[in-house]
Amino acid sequence: MRWLLLLLLSIPCFSLYSNNPEAVFLEAEAFDNPGGWVVDQQSMDIMGSPYLMAHGMGIPVKDASTVVNFPKKGRYYLFVRTRNWTAPWSQMAAGQFQVLLDGKPVARTFGTSHREWSWVEAGAIDIEDPSVTIALHDLTGFNGRCDALYFTPDNTDVPPNNLENLDALRTRLLGLNSEPELQEFDFVVIGGGMAGTCAAIAAARLGVQVALVQNRPVLGGNNSSEVRVHLGARINLEPYPALGNLVNEIGPEQGGNAQPKDYYQDDKKLQAVLNEPNLSLYLNTHANQVEVKDNKIVQVTAENIRTGQRMAFRAPLFADCTGDGTIGFLAGAEYMTGRESRDTFNEPTAPEKADSLTMGISVQWFSETGDGPSEFPDIAWGLPWSEEKSFAITRGDWDWETGMGKDMIRETEFIRDYGLLVVYSNWSFLKNHYIDRQRFAKEKLRWVAYIGGKRESRRLVGDYVLTENDLTERKLMPDGTAPTSWTIDLHYPDPENQEKFDGEAFRSIAKHIKIYPYPIPFRCLYSKNIENLLMAGRDISVSHVALGTVRLMRTGGMMGEVVGMAASVCKQKNTTPRQIYQQHFAELEQLMLTGVGNSDIPNHQDYNLGGTLMEQ
Repeated sequence: MRWLLLLLLSIPCFSLYSNNPEAVFLEAEAFDNPGGWVVDQQSMDIMGSPYLMAHGMGIPVKDASTVVNFPKKGRYYLFVRTRNWTAPWSQMAAGQFQVLLDGKPVARTFGTSHREWSWVEAGAIDIEDPSVTIALHDLTGFNGRCDALYFTPDNTDVPPNNLENLDALRTRLLGLNSEPELQEFDFVVIGGGMAGTCAAIAAARLGVQVALVQNRPVLGGNNSSEVRVHLGARINLEPYPALGNLVNEIGPEQGGNAQPKDYYQDDKKLQAVLNEPNLSLYLNTHANQVEVKDNKIVQVTAENIRTGQRMAFRAPLFADCTGDGTIGFLAGAEYMTGRESRDTFNEPTAPEKADSLTMGISVQWFSETGDGPSEFPDIAWGLPWSEEKSFAITRGDWDWETGMGKDMIRETEFIRDYGLLVVYSNWSFLKNHYIDRQRFAKEKLRWVAYIGGKRESRRLVGDYVLTENDLTERKLMPDGTAPTSWTIDLHYPDPENQEKFDGEAFRSIAKHIKIYPYPIPFRCLYSKNIENLLMAGRDISVSHVALGTVRLMRTGGMMGEVVGMAASVCKQKNTTPRQIYQQHFAELEQLMLTGVGNSDIPNHQDYNLGGTLMEQ
């Protein structure tokens, strides 16, 4: 079995190899012991790095710590890269923390000043013993965050904020490999959600040597325990009823959004991948660089989000299952964002003029009832709240959705943070000021997502763009594959919520258009201008309106099955995805009829199917 769990590698968090041999650079995410802090990589391409975050939901988390051997005793100056995440909304800081040296705090408290990611000076530090335990000590439990620490004997040696210069500094000081380690495969799948996981397993079962590259420690994407959205739509439909057997094989048997961790069966997905001898798994590995030649991807380079070490993946074929269309974007693939105008595809549901509105990011949450009273801080940094604004509930579902109209790539951290802010603001009000707060006296905030559940960002353009009229008029194509069965389900800011919160809605509404099950054309599953790029999931070639149905995860998983099958045809016939459509679709069709999943497993996934199935 070939597989790699990179999160188990040794983690170098500092190095003394620099122009200043006495400087020490520490990556917070690479601490030996993260304690109760979590690693957040969602915005690393924008702010430059993964970071540690104290996600304690109002209870300070355990210290993150690491041991450092300084090159000598003496005076150093400490700089900490951090930010005040509540600064856009409040003059008070929610996420505050200290830096401890052998258990003693330095003079400054962090997370209180800069709105943007910046280096904050902590002043002079006297190192009396070269071996020092450095710790991050959370003071609030409200998502304080730390990217890196820099110790220098020169108080004018301020590290740069410019990302290009900062990346060069990191690489030099941490001794990271300038030439990434090269791995070669038949097929590289980037993105380990349901679509990517199914694509990788399907190809591996058909004799393809596959790498699955996932930038989180778990598989499943929105269906993982990190986000907790249940699977939706139907499987095992005509014209290819064997499609979906793999989704059934690896998917959770229990439904429900924002439920306890075990509902999402992370281990089940992981074990299914590890069982495949042709599949190599790279967890905690974020792909962020693409080399293209003659309209083909030659190499994708990724970095481990804990160690910073880089790896290069080469293959004749790649699949973008990132959701954000990251690999296609970096390769120069054509893509679409926002809503197209009504005239673009002649869609009645599209707006008259094109705009940037997308469906949003959900930050779900729930509480549980304890045996006795449970307190929650009466926060002063939250949004102004009132009886009229409050939601007297104990679970935030899919409709706790924000960021619609914002840039889902560049503003991910801001959107997620606003989602956290409103959860904490509402809960603090219910616990401390709500007129019937006794109802919530025994309720304890049990879980709040810190990984945002995205619905929409980039959509990569294929040889065909699926539109609303194709679906509603059931214009069947000769290259139909995985059937989409959910309604055209489009989300919009809740008008009442938007008005109450000055245009920054955090609740959404959904509008549905019924459709018949519709086989997605294979031409929607490969790039129009990057010849060796397949895609599956919410970044396929569809209009904004059509995305409303294909974005459901069981549908995405079946797309993944098809893409994995296509990879095997490409290998066997030494061909491209476009040539499958032109010359070898019969071979793909036979694989879709046969399937790759275990057909003997009963289908227990009888949840969230999408209402009554319209007659064929």
